[in-house]
Order: sequence, then C-alpha cells, then structure tokens
Amino acid sequence: MHGTIESTAKLDALRERASSLSLAQFDPGDPELFRTDTFWPYFDRLRREDPVHYCKDSMFGPYWSVTRYNDIMDIETNHSVFSSASSLGGITIRDIDPDLRRESFISMDPPRHAAQRKTVAPMFTPTHLDNLALNIRQRSAECLDNLPRGEVFDWVDRVSIELTTQMLAVLFDFPWEDRRKLTRWSDIATTIPGPDGLVATEDERQAELTECAGYFARLWKERIEQPPKSDLLSMMAHGAATRDMDARNFLGNLILLIVGGNDTTRNTMSGSIYALSQHPEQYRKLRENPALLDSFVPEVIRWQTPLAHMRRTALADFEFRGKQIKKGDKVVMWYVSGNRDAEAIEKPYDFIIDRARPRTHLSFGFGIHRCVGLRLAELQLKIIWEEILKRFDHIDVVGEPKRVYSSFVKGLETLPVKIAV
Repeated sequence: MHGTIESTAKLDALRERASSLSLAQFDPGDPELFRTDTFWPYFDRLRREDPVHYCKDSMFGPYWSVTRYNDIMDIETNHSVFSSASSLGGITIRDIDPDLRRESFISMDPPRHAAQRKTVAPMFTPTHLDNLALNIRQRSAECLDNLPRGEVFDWVDRVSIELTTQMLAVLFDFPWEDRRKLTRWSDIATTIPGPDGLVATEDERQAELTECAGYFARLWKERIEQPPKSDLLSMMAHGAATRDMDARNFLGNLILLIVGGNDTTRNTMSGSIYALSQHPEQYRKLRENPALLDSFVPEVIRWQTPLAHMRRTALADFEFRGKQIKKGDKVVMWYVSGNRDAEAIEKPYDFIIDRARPRTHLSFGFGIHRCVGLRLAELQLKIIWEEILKRFDHIDVVGEPKRVYSSFVKGLETLPVKIAV
C-alpha cells in the first residue's frame, strides 16, 4: 500500500491508534479518516474482530458496517431484506431530509429498478462503446498533447476532470461550452456542506441542484420535440419507463448518471497516476509490456475504489452473522474494505498489475445494482493509458494529493505532477 519508509512509519502509528481504541468507539464513516487517508487500519481490525459492526453515534447517526467481501455480496443480493429505496434513505451513509429525497434507478428496489435502468443500458452496448472509443481516443490525444512539459501542474484538473467532463458532455449531448457545469453539479451532489466544503449550507447545495434541474429541463424539452437520438437524455425522454418521470425522479436519475460518469472514472484516472508513482516497479512492468493494460485497468479500479461504500436499509428484523439488525437500521457495505479482504483477494494490499483474477473486486457493486457504465469506465481508462504510454516515459508525482472530505466518494481533489521535457 505504501512505498516509502515515512509512509510505513505513518501506517504503523495509525495501526497502533486503531488498536488502542475500543470497538465501541469505532466510527469508520467519519469523512476525516478519508480526507487524511487514515481509515485503513480501522477496517483491517473490523474485518478481523467485528466484521458486522454497529456504530451507535456518528455525524450520520447510528449505522452498521459490513466489511468483509463475501458478507457485502450477501447483503447486496438480499433485496427482500435490504432496501436501496430513496424513501428509506437511499444508497449513502448520509441521510437526506425526506422532503429533499430524489429517486433514481439505483435507489429503487426490484421490479421498478430494472425498467428505468434498461432505458439507458443501450448507451453501454459493445457496438456503442466501439463508436465512443474513437471519440475517447481523439480527445485523450488532444488533452495529453496540450500538457506542459518541465513544470508542475494539477493532473486532476488538466486531465481527469477535463476528459471525464468531455465524455459526460458527449453522453448527454450537453452544450460543450458549459460542460464544466457537469463537474460542478457532480461535486455538489456528493459534497458535505460546511465551512470547508464546496457550499456552506444544505440550502446552498439544494439551490445549485435546482439550477441543474432547470438547465436539464430545457434540454429535455428539446429532446422530446426531436426524433429519438443516441444520447442519455434523449433515451430517457423517449423511454417508456422514464418519459413520464416526476421532477424528483428526473433529477435523481440525472445526478446518478452525472456522478457515475464523473466521480468514478475521474478518481480512478487520478488514482492510477498516484498508484504507479507509489509502485515504480509496476510502472516499469507496464511500460515494458503495454498489453498488461487489460489487467492493470481493473486492478487500479480495485485499488482506488472510487466509491467507498453503498448503503441499504433493513426492511425487517434480521439476524446476520450473529448480529441482530433491526427494521429501519442503516447498513453500510464498505467496498473499500471488501477490496482489501485477504480471504477473497490474494495479497490485497499489493498493487499487482498482472493479477490472475483482477476483476475480483467490489468497486462497481454486485448484482442488479452493478454499475451500468462499468465497461465505459474501463474503456476510458484503457485508452488514456494507451495514449500516455505512447507519449511519456514517466509522469512524476511531486507532492501528496489533496483528498476529498467524504466517506462516500473516495477521490483526489488535486495531484501535482511533472512531465520531463
């Protein structure tokens, strides 16, 4: 996990602190642990000693943590007991005021979930992905060719945000000159309001999401009046299961698609640069054999785990692994922990770009809610790295990243790098 003497010493100190606390004091959902990248030893101990753990008090209220790979899959596939429904709280550890909840197909249970998901699924068929690949390659090449040489710049802003935002604009057929609005709305959708956040209050957050809804409502009206096209907005405007969505369901699905297309790919794109900087022997291996990109891509998606968790709500009292979960309890499946579970993944703390089974990971979820755009995310990452390897012998990370204050989005806000002249 950590490639330097300093980081090893830091990890030892963190482990000592995590081992000194009683399990009753554990609050693994504290966003500060993720901002400081200090959560790993807490999940290590929970997997060992209390894999289904109850936190009585946190900034998000009481919640259960499920931390082992196979236990997460069991919760993920038990829809009769564990609900994704937005009316019960949805899919994140943070509860939203009931008056502000917005339904999306990921925050629906069967059978309604399938009908809305199927509406946008054609975007991610192999034939459509082949067509998108040409666009992705062209834009990746242009972005990389315009990067500065011999000076420090922020990889997140210049590459990760720019390329994922361009891709989102293509997927939605969104006005090109306004494409950075998509990035802003994605960040606003997942931010925790506060003095150090993107917005100070929940009212400010809702105001920007209302702006998002208004902008897309104008585009929606245009699509309805046009023949069906192959962009996501047109698919929903003409789809039987989505064309009559109410305003909340409409915005809920928009936010889902924006966050899904932005945060996951963007943070893994940034995480790939950082991971290789921490593991130079893997970087050498990749440069010597670019064919390893096929296993490198899923490995870095596991390694980064761009969404740290998903949440469910218990529909009934239920005994799970000897613990009594009560109806209405919040149950958090920690993907970031499952992806470091040695019982499911060999040497999970090692970054190994030629793993035998690199797709054994939880980063895209599991079962019916598995990420609908996972193949597009993998395609984007593969193409950007094909183009990087054509151009640059090395990309040097010259400072520590600034990490997102969130226990849901596991991402990098900034990553300073330099490319040799």
